[in-house]
Amino acid sequence: MSAALVMRASKRFGDRDALVDARLEVAAGTVHAVVGENGAGKSTLLKIVYGLVRADRGQLAIGQRCDLARHGVAAAQALGVGMVHQHGMLVPTLTLAENAALGHEPVRRGLLDLAAARRDLARAAARLEQSLDPDACAGALSVGEQQRAEIVMVVARAQKLLILDEPTALLAPGEVDRLLALLRRIAGDGCAVVLVSHKLDEVAEVADAITVLRAGRTVAELARGVATREVARAMVGGEPPPTGAPPPLPPADAAVVLMVRGLAVHDLSGAATLRPGAGSAGGLRQVSFEVRAGEVVGIAGVEGNGQRELVQAVVGLVPAAAGRITLGGVDMTHATVAARRAAGLAHVAEDRHHHGLVLDATVADNVMLGRLDEVARGLTIDRTRVRTLAERALADLDVRPADPSLAARALSGGNQQKLVVARELGRAAVRAVVAAQPTRGVDLAAQARIHDRLRAAAAAGAAVLVISADLDELFALCHRVAVLHRGAIAGELAGDALRAADARATLGAWMVGAA
Repeated sequence: MSAALVMRASKRFGDRDALVDARLEVAAGTVHAVVGENGAGKSTLLKIVYGLVRADRGQLAIGQRCDLARHGVAAAQALGVGMVHQHGMLVPTLTLAENAALGHEPVRRGLLDLAAARRDLARAAARLEQSLDPDACAGALSVGEQQRAEIVMVVARAQKLLILDEPTALLAPGEVDRLLALLRRIAGDGCAVVLVSHKLDEVAEVADAITVLRAGRTVAELARGVATREVARAMVGGEPPPTGAPPPLPPADAAVVLMVRGLAVHDLSGAATLRPGAGSAGGLRQVSFEVRAGEVVGIAGVEGNGQRELVQAVVGLVPAAAGRITLGGVDMTHATVAARRAAGLAHVAEDRHHHGLVLDATVADNVMLGRLDEVARGLTIDRTRVRTLAERALADLDVRPADPSLAARALSGGNQQKLVVARELGRAAVRAVVAAQPTRGVDLAAQARIHDRLRAAAAAGAAVLVISADLDELFALCHRVAVLHRGAIAGELAGDALRAADARATLGAWMVGAA
């Protein structure tokens, strides 16, 4: 079988080695997984292939030998390489045909030829057996439909190598199955597929071969059929962390700490979704639930069904259009973010880059955010206290490198996430936690540490609300799981029903509106 990609690369950022003679060889017509802990070098390796990052030294061949010193995105695309990023790149207000034309505008008699873009997109969709309307507005599609449409667009131009970064992170179980089947079909047509994922069960299901990176080095090259535990062992260099279980069930008379009643929130376009049946994918309508002291409640759902509005309303970032939010029996519906924090509300934001961290500030200053009362000395900030607070947070969740003076931007994505969790759950007197997608894009070890901190918060008496598209995460953490679909609660499982064999199928059906 011929090789679609052969590479060996080293890359250094400042005084840190991101890659040390890392190697990757991918056969044509196969699905090849690249796995490793956060900071292992996966993204850097594949960004070199796609031309987004230039290696310091090494070799690269994509059907032919490439000049690493000059290799860029245009050169990679010319060689038949395409990349689908973790967070979709479609412009929601444009049609799929218009999105497909961006950067590759077909021209006829000096004018944009959208008809040609429609034909090309429809032809690519038919070849991959995907139902796709080129004139559909991207923003009107579900996350899974957008993901598959973007893959079709990229495959239409990338005939040799397709790179996907965490493509299933936002998908419901049924959508994951359809996506993995699509990847097998693409490989069957002769295009090599490189899949970056932390979900080892999906890797085992779809991958023909697996490359494992650790600390910037290739440490294992594994064939199809290897046990997922062996893959995990290669990733961490030892035994993987055990899968945890939800904390003990709180007593029936445990106090209600966080209560939401009849909550309605405008969607992102500003249109209210107040009446039953009027909901769009965004916004909330008549949502009610409560979380007791020591309880972990999960909210599942495909992204874009009101989760963001729910979180932002509860933590005070957007106003409620209707309904009531209480914390410890005190009405917080119109309270400021600061007042909610003072009342003991901690918030792990879903987007660490835009809402969780100041990337150009130091790690120490990021730990200090929202905790000025702990480091203030009169009207000044005690920098010794700041450093002590930061060092404690870094040790608490094993954030690497453990250097408070580093810019947050210098940390890998998983370590940035651990930093956010350490800051929020390390505050004094936390009474309620709202954690949105708390382990998105993090490795097994980091996931275990974050889950342990959430369980510890519940064990200490906090009410914990976890919003996640990852059902495995919710099963591991929660006493109850409700599903948000089109801005409303579609159903809830608790107790034995949540542990039943058909629980995943039931929740998955609610997530896509099939039940």
